[in-house]
Amino acid sequence: MSQIERIYRIHDTLRSARRPVPMQTLMETLEASRNTITRDFQFMRDILGAPITYNREHNGHEYDPEEPVFELPGFWMNASELHALLASEQLLEAVQPGLMTPHLSPLKDRIRELLGDDGDTAQRLNERIRIQPILARHAPESIFRNAAEATLRGLRLNAAYTSRSREQTQNREISPQRLLHYRSNWYLLGWCHEAEALRLFSLDRMSAPSVTSDEALECSPETIDAEFSASFGIFTGEAEQTAHLRFSPRAARWSAEETWHPAQEGHWQDDGRFHLYVPYADSTELVMEVLRYGPEVEVIAPTALRQEFADQIERMHSLYW
Repeated sequence: MSQIERIYRIHDTLRSARRPVPMQTLMETLEASRNTITRDFQFMRDILGAPITYNREHNGHEYDPEEPVFELPGFWMNASELHALLASEQLLEAVQPGLMTPHLSPLKDRIRELLGDDGDTAQRLNERIRIQPILARHAPESIFRNAAEATLRGLRLNAAYTSRSREQTQNREISPQRLLHYRSNWYLLGWCHEAEALRLFSLDRMSAPSVTSDEALECSPETIDAEFSASFGIFTGEAEQTAHLRFSPRAARWSAEETWHPAQEGHWQDDGRFHLYVPYADSTELVMEVLRYGPEVEVIAPTALRQEFADQIERMHSLYW
């Protein structure tokens, strides 16, 4: 049993007991030695401020009846919650190195001390939990830190930005709205003051960012959702078309379990095929997703999207024949 679990048990026992609790009773209940429980008492007194006293008349320990009713202070976690906190730190570190390290590092040793014998489990978290980023484009920590600071503090961000489509570098003044981690990469959703519109900025294409003292222009959550959540993928804009995809019986069982878009619709046919309807504004990312199924999926509609796939397949064919 870890120290944190013993402290919970000691607290519950002393709080609910009608008379002082003998040490022997605590030793049997907690399956711990006298020295271990004595150290727990000391920790509870010195660190948590617990008014634990020894009653000589009844040869037992109790919360001082002359003191206010004691409760474990504020943010207090059990062993499972502490393990979850360490696991979350490990996951966040994999997503963005250095994201939470300055804040959680001072707590790690203390958490492992509280976990006691369970500390070995905490140590194994680094070995047993892994996130493997796929096709990740890592943004330097300084860029992420400035983008995060501007976003959380509601301040504007000045940065040089090189778009992938034009390969031109321009200075941008951005009012950050949200940070988005999508497909192993970080993006900043923000109001571009040069374009006077909401834009999506990939952090790996950003350089020399600086947080200003100017208050950011704030867009409503409804406006942001309408711009960035209405259509398929990360491309912006309101969905204007719906892709009709038909999956073969072989691929149907997998595609039917996938969420491509919150507003998607799907149904099975008697022949074992699965039909999926996905709203989209820009076909770029949708094409990439559909192509991963190869011959196991057919684009039924709209006609323009079907033709786009036909053109893609023809170009691919020309590479091999």
